Amino acid sequence: MTDPVDDLTAERLAVALRCATVSTDKRGEVDDQAFAQLSAHLEQSFPLVHAELELERFGHSRLYRWPGIEPTGVAAILLAHQDVVPVDDPHRWTHPPFAGVVDDEFIWGRGAIDDKSRVLAILEAVESALSEGTRPRHTIFLAFGHDEEVFGDTGAVHMADRLRELGMHAELLLDEGGMITEGVADGFDQPVANIMLGEKGYATVQLSVTEVGGHSSMPGKQTAVGRIARAVSRIQDHPMPLRMTPVTADMLARLRQYMPAPRRRLLSVAGIAAPLIIRLMAMRPQTEAMVRTTTAPTVIRGGVKSNVLPQHAEAFVNFRILPGDSVHSVLEHCRKVVRDNGVHIEAEGMASEPTVNTEPGPAFEMIADIARAMVPGTIVTTGIVPGATDSRHYHDLASTRCNFAPIVLGERDLASIHGTDERLSRLNYARLIEFNRRLIAHFAQSPNTAPQTSGANG
Repeated sequence: MTDPVDDLTAERLAVALRCATVSTDKRGEVDDQAFAQLSAHLEQSFPLVHAELELERFGHSRLYRWPGIEPTGVAAILLAHQDVVPVDDPHRWTHPPFAGVVDDEFIWGRGAIDDKSRVLAILEAVESALSEGTRPRHTIFLAFGHDEEVFGDTGAVHMADRLRELGMHAELLLDEGGMITEGVADGFDQPVANIMLGEKGYATVQLSVTEVGGHSSMPGKQTAVGRIARAVSRIQDHPMPLRMTPVTADMLARLRQYMPAPRRRLLSVAGIAAPLIIRLMAMRPQTEAMVRTTTAPTVIRGGVKSNVLPQHAEAFVNFRILPGDSVHSVLEHCRKVVRDNGVHIEAEGMASEPTVNTEPGPAFEMIADIARAMVPGTIVTTGIVPGATDSRHYHDLASTRCNFAPIVLGERDLASIHGTDERLSRLNYARLIEFNRRLIAHFAQSPNTAPQTSGANG
C-alpha cells in the first residue's frame, strides 16, 4: 500500500509549481528567470543527482546521463518537461495557479499533472537510489524539455539529436500520455491503465478569405466573414472517416474479457462487426478520438467594425491525425469539403505526422506488472496518445516506447489538465515516485529478477 507523500516531498513539488515556466505560441516570450529559478531549485533539492550524473543543457532543457555498471547498453530514456501552458482565467481557480498551495490532500498549481510532477518524481527516485548506493546495470538518460508545449523544437529535438550523435539506443523510452482512469471508461468498474504505444499526428489548418470590403449597407451575396464561417461549418460537418487501427483493435482485445456480456459477444466477431464497433466508439468524444482524425475549429476572426464589410477573415482548425492519415491528406480533405477556390487553405505553424507504434514487449510487460502491483485490480491495455508529446522526437532511439504514469485520475482531474484547478493528490504523487523507484530497481538488477519496492516519502 502506497502512503501519500510527506510535507517535505510535497513542498519540493510545490516550489517547482511556483516557477511560472510558461510556453506560448510567441516563441520569443520565454521567462528565462522562471526557468533559472526552477533550475536552482532542482540543483538544491537533489544534490546527489547533480553531483553524480552528467548534465548537458540545451537552452533550458536538461539531459542527464546516469552511467551504468556495464559500459555498453542503454536501459531507458525517461522523458518529462518543465514548461506549462498559460492560464486562461486565473480568477476561476480555487488557489492562484502559480501559488503552489499544498493542503492535506492535494498539491495545487499549473503543471501539477502536466508535467512537473514527473520531472520531480524521477529526480526524487534517482536521488533516493543514489543515497542507497544503487546504480543501474546499463546507462539511463533523463531528458527534461523546456518547450514541449510548443512542439519541443529547441529542447527535445536537440537532446534527441545528441543521443543519436552518441549512438544511443535504449530498451525503453518512457514519457507522459497514458494513465490509470477510474469512472471514465464506459462500462468498467475497475481502474483502467492505458499504456500508450504511440501518438496521433498534429496539424493546424488556416483558412483565409480576402474581399474588396466596403460599406455594410451595400453588401454582395456574401462577406469574408460569411464565407469563412461557411468553410468552417463544412469542415466541421464533414469529419474525416472513421477507421479501426491495429493499436485500437489491440486495446479492445485486451479489454474484452472485462466487458459486460453483450460487448464481449460483439467483440468476439470484431472482424465482422467492426463498422458497428467503430460507430459505437464514435458516440463519445473520449473514444471517437481512437477511431478518427479529429476536427476542432479553435479560432475565427475577421472585420474591424459592425458597419464595415470585412476585407479579410480567417479561421484555424486543429486536427489530431490518426495513423493511416497524414498532414497532406488532412489538407486535401479540407479542400474537398470546402469546395470554394476563394478560401485559401494551408497548414499553419508546426505539424507532425502520426508516429509508428511500437509493439508491446518485455518493457511494456514490466510497466504493466508495476501498474497492477501499485493499483490492485487495474485492467491494463494499450492505446495511442491523442495529443503530441516530446517522445515523437525520440521515435528511433528505443526498442519499446511507452507513454504512461500510474496516477489514478477521474473526470474532474482530466478536465484540469490544461484547464482550471490543476492539482495532483499527495497519494498520486507518491505513486509516481514509487513507480520510478521500481523502474530503477528493475534496471539495477537482472531483468529476470522481480522489481524491488520501497516507500514513497522523501
